Amino acid sequence: MAIQLSKGQRIDLTKQDPSLNSIGIGLGWDVKQFDGGQDFDLDASVFLLDASGKCRNEQDFIFYNNLASPDQSVVHAGDNRTGEGDGDDEKILVNLKQVSPQIDKIVVTVTIYDAEGRHQNFGQVLNAYVRLTNEESGAEVLRYDLGEDFSIETAVVFCELYRHNGEWKFAAIGSGYQGGLAALISAYGLQ
Repeated sequence: MAIQLSKGQRIDLTKQDPSLNSIGIGLGWDVKQFDGGQDFDLDASVFLLDASGKCRNEQDFIFYNNLASPDQSVVHAGDNRTGEGDGDDEKILVNLKQVSPQIDKIVVTVTIYDAEGRHQNFGQVLNAYVRLTNEESGAEVLRYDLGEDFSIETAVVFCELYRHNGEWKFAAIGSGYQGGLAALISAYGLQ
């Protein structure tokens, strides 16, 4: 039975399941039906942060044009341009034991492609969630449903995996940002 988290809650993954190593982070959403006419293209991205809270270099930014970290510890399963259908729209695979010791935090975000040009924002997105699965057993470990409290945001930090005293923890974040992917890239120390 998966643990259901609320915004701001944290869970110690290592204590929850000491054998947990190969995890999947499934991200999903639906789009409200409206008269905008343009398709929505939501994109998952991952920022690998060091102790300063910044990416060490561009290889620490995992997205649809850079699908894996250099050590293959974090792999983006690919871009879903429509979000159609049930289940996860995009997925990130993480091998916790393989993550570089220089990485303190793995931040999972979702942005709307060309949000400004298409006049789109997360106020038009429904049923957004993130779930963490044990890829070895297939079991869902936890789930966080983001709720509908966004209006003008074009980027959302869904969750973070972080190290604390040698253990991996999960934080349900759900924080929205204006400025799309560019704002997040700048916030995490990249150009």
